[in-house]
Amino acid sequence: MVVGGSSIQSRIISSFVGECCLARSKSRSLHQLFRYDPGEKHTSMRLSRPFSGLADFLFNKREGEESSSKTVNKRLRPGKVSPRRPVPDHIQKPPYVKSRKAPGVSGGPEVHDEIGTEKMRASGRLAAMVLQHAGSLVKPGITTDEIDQEVHRMIIDNGAYPSPLGYGGFPKSVCTSVNECICHGIPDSRELEDGDIVNIDVTVYLNGYHGDTSATFFVGDVSEEARKLVQVTKDCLDRAIAMCAPGVEYNKIGKTIHNLADEHGYGVVEQFVGHGVGRVFHCDPVILHCRNNGRGRMILNQTFTIEPMLTIGSIKPIMWDDNWTVVTADGSLSAQFEHTILITENGAEILTQC
Repeated sequence: MVVGGSSIQSRIISSFVGECCLARSKSRSLHQLFRYDPGEKHTSMRLSRPFSGLADFLFNKREGEESSSKTVNKRLRPGKVSPRRPVPDHIQKPPYVKSRKAPGVSGGPEVHDEIGTEKMRASGRLAAMVLQHAGSLVKPGITTDEIDQEVHRMIIDNGAYPSPLGYGGFPKSVCTSVNECICHGIPDSRELEDGDIVNIDVTVYLNGYHGDTSATFFVGDVSEEARKLVQVTKDCLDRAIAMCAPGVEYNKIGKTIHNLADEHGYGVVEQFVGHGVGRVFHCDPVILHCRNNGRGRMILNQTFTIEPMLTIGSIKPIMWDDNWTVVTADGSLSAQFEHTILITENGAEILTQC
């Protein structure tokens, strides 16, 4: 979920966006919120574009620093994207599929009755199963498009719809973000290589409810530097979930994550955030993963995602010309983990855990 603005309070943009950013009360073009002027192209990326304008305010002191990474990975380049995979007519589809436009972030949180809660559990379980299967496929030589094909098949076979497919024009059923890709990587013909890390982000739409989760996986023999980044990112998510409960302020999530990242010298990406999820893909609240003074408290029976993205080096995002793929400016590794959680009387229930 991408976020921007001139202050913490104005960070109200939703997560799964490319050229369309989603505002709290209505949809607005990304150009209205961030001016995208093609700037200097990244030396190893085809037609890359840096975020600019208002978003520059959000990029902290790590911008401009050289990568401290000792790991040497070849910089990502776009591969060939296969045609969009079909979905049978009998599969229930979210409303945005017909409109072909990214909807605005719905105002108000997703708070569920008993029936809604059970449907959220079901969509969460399926998302977790799909993610686990996708992770089992990760090995040197497999393409991210082949992973997308398997994810698509498994979701359809279980009577659900792959939520990313057609969302604001996204062409695939899952996001696969390799190495320096922060998020929203489009599956393509590139083969995973020994030493890569890859985040797989799965969302399913089952019986009218979305379940959203992601994890970062190792490809073959991965460096200790990469392993540590991935482990700390997972620890950040686990610690953030552990402090969730009714009445807890949302901003404690960002503080918890940022404090642990600082202990290990990692950057926290600020422009992409967690979000309410349920009957709609993205809604209130916006969950910031960095320190912030945002207001609002967690509500009993509410569902939302927490999805921290950490980097070894720069936290400045660069967007490719596909309007989706976002990578670190210096090519340093990035990792992400995500769960959908339900706020309960005793804390938080992880809905997307196998």
